[in-house]
Amino acid sequence: MGVKGWAILKFLMFQSLFVSQSLEDFDFFYLVVQWPGAYCDTKRSCCYPTSGKPEADFGIHGLWPNYKDGSWPSNCDPDSQFDRSQIEDLLSSMKKNWPTLSCPSNEGFNFWEHEWEKHGTCSESVMDQHEYFENALKLKDKANLLQILTNSGINPDDGFYDLNKITNAIKDGIGFTPGLQCNKDPERNAQLYQIYICVDTSGTEFIECPVLPRGRCPSQLQFAKF
Repeated sequence: MGVKGWAILKFLMFQSLFVSQSLEDFDFFYLVVQWPGAYCDTKRSCCYPTSGKPEADFGIHGLWPNYKDGSWPSNCDPDSQFDRSQIEDLLSSMKKNWPTLSCPSNEGFNFWEHEWEKHGTCSESVMDQHEYFENALKLKDKANLLQILTNSGINPDDGFYDLNKITNAIKDGIGFTPGLQCNKDPERNAQLYQIYICVDTSGTEFIECPVLPRGRCPSQLQFAKF
């Protein structure tokens, strides 16, 4: 192969490296937590994990790398399989703070495997599998969202609350504006379902959201019992 051929090959190799590198870059994380009362109070219903009914508290849905334009990477490394042995020391906390509510009833490993392979593999440039789950657990504790809401008189009692009151209570509590997502119960009432909090690329500090998810919440929404 001549000099020109080697130059072209090197250029193609560089381009390939750059593209694969770019696929794993991201701008921030969403920490997404869900209210179990809203998850279960739909026509779909839910199943409690094999460990029993979770506490009436927000549970982690995931820690999701995102781009500032509103898009996100996913399934970035098919070779990085979920390995439960990597999180053995976190299991009791995972079952409490990151419970599955899908049917049929299960321990939660399928849920965690899905979150790692779809989202966690896109953060491997900054954290390994253990750190991914550990950081999400720490962030959930740091936010302490249920305490923030109840301190503001917003309780999971099937009552209806002002959207701005919920948003402002969380903003005052953590210092940053959250994103809220609602779903509907069988009577078609809008209820608080998920809360999005933005996190820096280290996966450890809350930040102001570069972009908020598109909210589907009316001005009044229900905070369902669980």
